[in-house]
Amino acid sequence: RGDDIGEIVRRELDLPRPLDGASVLDEVESFLRRFVSYPSDHARVAHALWIAHTWLMDKWDSTPRLAFLSPEPGSGKSRALEVTEPLVRRPVHAVNTTSAYLFRKVSEVEGPPTILYDEIDTVFGPRAKENEDVRGMLNAGHRRGAIAGRCVVRGKMIETEELPAYSAVALAGLHDLPDTIMSRSIVVRMRRRSPSEPIEPWRRRKNLPEAERIATMLELWSSGIGEVETWPEMPEGVEDRNADVWESLLAVAEMAGGDWPGRARVAAVTLVTAAADGSYSLGLQLLADLRTIFSGEKKLSSGTIIDRLLSLPESAWSEVRGKAFTDRILAALLKPYGITPVQIRFATANGRGYHRSDFEDAWCRYLLPETNVTTVTSATQARNVSNDGVGCVVATALQ
Repeated sequence: RGDDIGEIVRRELDLPRPLDGASVLDEVESFLRRFVSYPSDHARVAHALWIAHTWLMDKWDSTPRLAFLSPEPGSGKSRALEVTEPLVRRPVHAVNTTSAYLFRKVSEVEGPPTILYDEIDTVFGPRAKENEDVRGMLNAGHRRGAIAGRCVVRGKMIETEELPAYSAVALAGLHDLPDTIMSRSIVVRMRRRSPSEPIEPWRRRKNLPEAERIATMLELWSSGIGEVETWPEMPEGVEDRNADVWESLLAVAEMAGGDWPGRARVAAVTLVTAAADGSYSLGLQLLADLRTIFSGEKKLSSGTIIDRLLSLPESAWSEVRGKAFTDRILAALLKPYGITPVQIRFATANGRGYHRSDFEDAWCRYLLPETNVTTVTSATQARNVSNDGVGCVVATALQ
């Protein structure tokens, strides 16, 4: 019987009975700490909780992606995936795998695997069109019940099939990923380890038995957990899509008990805040910087706007996606916000440009209200007032 097998495993591995969830997570965290140099303790807490959540995939409505990203190679991203692999449920270490393989792996009767995708920047880089199916699975598979519809040719017949896409995914790569992935991810910004941050070398042959023992503890502990009857309330500042990302991890912490619920909530708020402060879409960067350069101005020509954007301290506008910043690119970036250039009369001649009033609605909708404003590319702080005299104080990121 299953309970007899579990008892035999406990005796063979000298595991306590019953297993305490907090102690199991402590074991996971201690193991990770030995081999991975994290940018913060909060990142390590999130990593441990994410590993545990893979053993309870049937409990969640959605699963967050875990993204280890860095600006340069040699920052420990691949090592983080290597250490993760023996700890998670049904690991699949994917590098240059085909979409057909991944879809069929997810469809297996044993349940969804945990996909560990290294060098993910190659999937979303210059050759992205060759990986559309993989990108589609990574985008859609965070939701339970997500499927991939495909056409299959069998002889002379063309048939349709639906393949499950729901699975846990950890990613490692250079630079940022598309917003569709970043917004569904717990992002860990890895960095090169300094001499003052020693870690143990990872040797799979040597360290695998210990990792497998911890994985067995996770399996035995998770097997005793029933349906989730009470879901954790989200801490202030963790809402909307961020709440979807963190819900399962906070639930794991509540199930484990001990000091994990408190640590998990602090980690969630800290990492969500860091993501909001540190990553911006081009559109939000542009709106924030335009708020700065329009200070005291009622209208500006497209050429003047571009010149002022380029002159901002640490300007990010010297080029956009590899191309020189032009009035056409400016218009294209603003079009999704319902802002278009118009013909305006200036002091010496007519020209195409923008009125300050064109931006008021977008500034108030997409930029956080704050007492002080710090732009993405400038340290300028200002208080902005809308045309009707009502104060609209904005920051530079959408939380």
